[in-house]
Amino acid sequence: MLQARAPDVELEAYRGLMEPPDQFEDGFTFRTVLGAFFVGFIMMPGAIYMGLIAGVSLGSAAEWVTIILFSELARRSFSSLTRQEIYVIYYIAGGLAGVIGGTMLAGGPFGQLIWNQYLVQSQAAAGFGLTEHIPRWVSPPAGSEALLQRTFLHRAWIPPLTVLVISQILARAEWFCLGYFLFRITSDVERLPFPLAPVAAQGATALADAEDDGQGNWRWRVFAIGMGIGLLFGSVYIGLPALTGLIASEPISLLPIPWIDLTRTTESFLPAAPLGVGTDLGLVLLGTVLPFWVVVGSFASAMLHALGSPLLYHAGVLTHWRPGMDTILTNFSNDVDVWLSVYIGAGLAVGIIGIVHAIRSVRSSRTAAGGWRSRLTQVPKGRGDAPLLAAIGVYLMSTLAMILLCVYLLEDDEFPFVFMLAFGVLLTPLLSYVNARMVGLTGQLVSIPMVREGAFILSGYRGIDIWFVPIPYADHGRRAQLFREVELTGTKFSSLIKAELLVLPLSLICGFIFWSLIWKMGPIPSPTFQYAQTYWHLIALRQCLWYSATLGGDSLFHEAIKAAWVGGGFAFAGGSFLLLSWMQLPVSLIYGFVRGLSALPHLLIPEMVGALLARYYLEKRFGQRVWRQYAPVLLAGYACGMGLIGMSAVAIALISKSVTQTGY
Repeated sequence: MLQARAPDVELEAYRGLMEPPDQFEDGFTFRTVLGAFFVGFIMMPGAIYMGLIAGVSLGSAAEWVTIILFSELARRSFSSLTRQEIYVIYYIAGGLAGVIGGTMLAGGPFGQLIWNQYLVQSQAAAGFGLTEHIPRWVSPPAGSEALLQRTFLHRAWIPPLTVLVISQILARAEWFCLGYFLFRITSDVERLPFPLAPVAAQGATALADAEDDGQGNWRWRVFAIGMGIGLLFGSVYIGLPALTGLIASEPISLLPIPWIDLTRTTESFLPAAPLGVGTDLGLVLLGTVLPFWVVVGSFASAMLHALGSPLLYHAGVLTHWRPGMDTILTNFSNDVDVWLSVYIGAGLAVGIIGIVHAIRSVRSSRTAAGGWRSRLTQVPKGRGDAPLLAAIGVYLMSTLAMILLCVYLLEDDEFPFVFMLAFGVLLTPLLSYVNARMVGLTGQLVSIPMVREGAFILSGYRGIDIWFVPIPYADHGRRAQLFREVELTGTKFSSLIKAELLVLPLSLICGFIFWSLIWKMGPIPSPTFQYAQTYWHLIALRQCLWYSATLGGDSLFHEAIKAAWVGGGFAFAGGSFLLLSWMQLPVSLIYGFVRGLSALPHLLIPEMVGALLARYYLEKRFGQRVWRQYAPVLLAGYACGMGLIGMSAVAIALISKSVTQTGY
């Protein structure tokens, strides 16, 4: 039986680190607007370049560089940035310099268009027979003049740009309104603790906190150490290949980006095992920040995948692998034979566990009759709350508009309208509420895998355009924690609305300018952009495998889904959860295990090194609580140092390319 159990001791240590203030202030000021323009026009090109060349996010670096610069400018003017201004700058910088999933594409919504132009010209799409079926409102077709000339200033881009802008506006309205509603329910009414919100809030406002509590010395010292490490490592990891790529036909790299591939080296005694080691030092530092048992679970599943594959190969299960395949092809062929099915089964078990856990938590919540109504109406004075009915109304209208856009874009009406309505009105709020409660209780997220994909396939729809329409299905549960972070920093919620109204147009303008310049420098991906050249092919293969399921006829997808392995993954994850619950061990192992199934061991090995280093040395040397305060600041400093190197490299590259392409 699934029984309610006490939260993990590992996560309990994060609770109660920060209390909300008594007063709230507006963080959106003239200085934060200047900070937004600084990030958009100075930091964004560096973020784009680092994502392409090293698969590194510049988000943290953009946040810290901007905060430090504007804090020092304010100090020279005999004033200081408030905690609220610092948080809004942090929020805006993350939005402008953030990345898209595994592709690590920064530069705002235009990054998605760059991915689409690659996909339509990719070997993966051609191999699956999808190239001619990709709609014109996704990307101009392969061979188009717009793609050959690598320019957005072509009329073939008008449909993709129109769909992108409309969907971005509607999606932001959706997440903001539903996220706010979930925050009110889970935080104000149910009073969930949100254990990781104080960590994020303290990391975002570390400089302001340092000035307030007089502990600026240790914060600056730790941050400076991290920045020094980032500068030294970034000079070798990013700076060297970026600069040598300007004068040589192939960039020179002392450390292969993004990993050292050992798959071909070990295939004689570990056939079909995708093995390697990630070369980014930031992964080690990330392992010192993440909850220990989550990292352990991820590492265990990655090792199970890598070291279990040779046994499956000798048993005749892995039939698609061939000697000589590199990591990308080995991982994809193993997914087709076994591991995609295992991931679906294990993810389904974790999703059901999360739903059951949320239902039991709701039942165990003891709120006095009528108490929830008073909690819902009595909000802290000056927090900047909006009427709940208005939030619900805007969410429903934006969802309906998204559904109408999907209906317009689809070539025919075979995909039932009721499916889209169920996604927007039922599944998205339900899944988001489950995850809002999970992140409020444990700091972890759960998901029911392949719901969208399963609906597409079971609907009987024929065509791949369904995979590209902006179906209103998303998990906004984590947004509840965002509002909790805003509350803990004493920032008015209205500041986020103003910030969003600035971020979208600024990201579109800056994204257009800098993606146009970088794309003009050369094809994306290409040997100049090593991470994209290496990793994008695997992502395209995985996506095209799913797209082929609705193309009609036989496809590789039908070979990849095996009921026996789905059941095995489900039984393993569910049984492990029951066993760990009975033994009172951290169930975060299971969440980490599912996280690691779809990841490469190359990236999880450095994470595990960092987790062990933190657990058995750093926490003992500095104390657990002290180190957990140090770790996010050290990681932020490292990201700042890497970001400075990335910005310098992209500035030199843009100047060099502009000079060499100028006609005389």
